[in-house]
Amino acid sequence: MAASVLEEDSMEQDVESPVTIQQPKLPKQAREDLPKHISKVCTKRKIQRYVRKDGKCNVHHGNVRETYRYLSDIFTTLVDLKWRFNLLIFVMVYTVTWLFFGMIWWLIAYIRGDMEHIGDSTWTPCVSNLNGFVSAFLFSIETETTIGYGYRVITDKCPEGIILLLVQSVLGSIVNAFMVGCMFVKISQPKKRAETLVFSTNAVISMRDGKLCLMFRVGDLRNSHIVEASIRAKLIKSKQTKEGEFIPLNQTDINVGYYTGDDRLFLVSPLIISHEINQQSPFWEISKDQLPKEELEIVVILEGMVEATGMTCQARSSYVTSEILWGHRFTPVLTLEDGFYEVDYNSFHETYETNTPSYSAKDLAEMASRAELPLTWSVSSKLNQHADLETEERGKNHEDQTERNGDVANLENESKV
Repeated sequence: MAASVLEEDSMEQDVESPVTIQQPKLPKQAREDLPKHISKVCTKRKIQRYVRKDGKCNVHHGNVRETYRYLSDIFTTLVDLKWRFNLLIFVMVYTVTWLFFGMIWWLIAYIRGDMEHIGDSTWTPCVSNLNGFVSAFLFSIETETTIGYGYRVITDKCPEGIILLLVQSVLGSIVNAFMVGCMFVKISQPKKRAETLVFSTNAVISMRDGKLCLMFRVGDLRNSHIVEASIRAKLIKSKQTKEGEFIPLNQTDINVGYYTGDDRLFLVSPLIISHEINQQSPFWEISKDQLPKEELEIVVILEGMVEATGMTCQARSSYVTSEILWGHRFTPVLTLEDGFYEVDYNSFHETYETNTPSYSAKDLAEMASRAELPLTWSVSSKLNQHADLETEERGKNHEDQTERNGDVANLENESKV
């Protein structure tokens, strides 16, 4: 028993649900012999995230054979690299280019015999004051970067040098455009902007306007706002079709106001995003007792354009079953001060309990429908009620007709008399 508990306790857990398994009752002596940290440990169910809380996707691509596709889009590949590799490639590209053309300049001088006539005033070299590989390397740097100190210059008696000068100038411009473009795009990426877009630690389920709703809160810590902000939510849950096909990590849309426009946000202050649990909702049949048993994950995605740069920014987060609080609401964070509104981000993640039925939305709808009708109502009883009413109406009509006939007979008798 102790060995199995130790083995389960040593497992790495990403997120643990509060579902615990009761330990079997042991004799007092056996409980005392166990270590204290083992006797109190509870076995918890491991839940693997699809998207981590910081927004990074917990998916690794393996056995990718068509690696040439990365080279076909070399620009995006370089931008996606980490900064240390990007800087290393940046330095290596320029260094290799300078060394390559420096070697060619040295070979031209060596083949023409300029190295044998160093200091000879009657000899016209290809490049003046080029006396070795180091000076050729420096001349290559000056040519590609257009520094032009003026000490080493090409002469008009070297056509091969003129052609090389043109080639190096054109290729140098291409290298500059490519590498500087990669660095600029990587620096201006709005990934860090998403660090100031925050999501509540927990999602909550409670009543709002008489309907059961799933809610979470989003906020922006910066004064520069996100333009055209929109919110989406996905339910990640494995399913099995009627034909027996197993679909791992099936994605289902969660409506957060797409048809009403509530998914388009004016994110100046923290907002509570609400999902009404109705017949189209994947939470329609989930109750409070059933929720901890579900293996699901809610992925929320906030998108918009950065006001300062105009680039699209995306922030992500997720909630597993242990992070969905049933019967809670978010604590208000917006207060009215003297001439302005103030947001208290200390209470951004705080919730408080509220009276919420533990039934599913389906059960609540059925209870509400039964409450509006008599308990003994049925189709047959309703038809019988209609038949009884028709019989009573016919009887009344017959009695009225009889009374009319009697009155007419009395009148005729009186007229005869």
